[in-house]
Amino acid sequence: MKIEIIGLGSGDLEQMPLGIYERLMKATSLYLRTAEHPAAKQLYEASVSFTSFDDVYEQYASFEETYKAIVSQLLTAAEIEPIVYAVPGHPMVAEKTVQLLLEAQETTNVKIEIVGGQSFLDAVFSTLKIDPIEGCQIIDATAVHPDELNILHHLIFVQVYDQMTASHVKLTLMERLPDDYAVTIVEAAGSKYEKVWDVPLYELDRNMKLSQLRVVYVPPVMDETLRYGEFNKLREVIAYLRGPNGCPWDRKQTHESLKKYLVEETEEVLEAIDENNVEHLVEELGDVLLQVMLHAQIGEDDGYFSINDVIRTLTEKMIRRHPHVFSDLEIANEDELKEVWDEIKREERRKK
Repeated sequence: MKIEIIGLGSGDLEQMPLGIYERLMKATSLYLRTAEHPAAKQLYEASVSFTSFDDVYEQYASFEETYKAIVSQLLTAAEIEPIVYAVPGHPMVAEKTVQLLLEAQETTNVKIEIVGGQSFLDAVFSTLKIDPIEGCQIIDATAVHPDELNILHHLIFVQVYDQMTASHVKLTLMERLPDDYAVTIVEAAGSKYEKVWDVPLYELDRNMKLSQLRVVYVPPVMDETLRYGEFNKLREVIAYLRGPNGCPWDRKQTHESLKKYLVEETEEVLEAIDENNVEHLVEELGDVLLQVMLHAQIGEDDGYFSINDVIRTLTEKMIRRHPHVFSDLEIANEDELKEVWDEIKREERRKK
């Protein structure tokens, strides 16, 4: 079994390296992940026979299921004869089916050969006139989480195929950015069909037709006030307040001098809870967090610990004390759970 994987690049056949072009034209059993590509249209016009998997996208509810189905069909076809599998861009850039095929190579007798191709990212960088060395994230739009995003970097969302995916990207970004933040949509970068237009974030998923060649670009945040909700910005502020050019009061504080403030702020949190006042609670929880950050910064200034140590210790403790959640331990009832917790705490005390 052999599957030769070729990248179609981001544009027309004329932009394709000669060696890859010749392999495509000579292929006797050619499969394309999608025919929605400028090169695919030219292959069809040149009477090159191929099979595409565009119909598979309509049969499954998720991209994960779709990709697995495509790979299954490719493996079945390769049992009969060697095949050539062509994908948009470069096979090793934002191509989940290729990753699944490489995994299959470890457990089956299929041999995978990556021939290469021009990455669509080259064309995207040229179109947007950005230098990725400044800091750039390439993100799969079908599996994005807000905490993974660095809004100080160039963000390029790939595989924004349809309106549903665009909506997911929009809602994820709106957790970190203003609704009217300007983003850029690029389709078929580097080809004669290239289209580029800007939209406010809240309009990202409007009139979004199906396209296999779409990326969404989010420029780096330049307005410092947009970083006020970022943990790293808070850490920078606390470090600056404790630094040479910071606040005299903050600079002179110690763990001992801050003790009374932690008690006071905790009492105010309890007061906000009793009042059932959400805005008050948000503010007072922030004041408690301030105490934690000050203690952590003092620890870092003294060379003993940092906020990362605090977070790491807490995370380890939460996972360790919840084996019924983070492992396969089964708990029948709360009494049994209490016994498990007590044993874990006894073990922690023994280790200390």
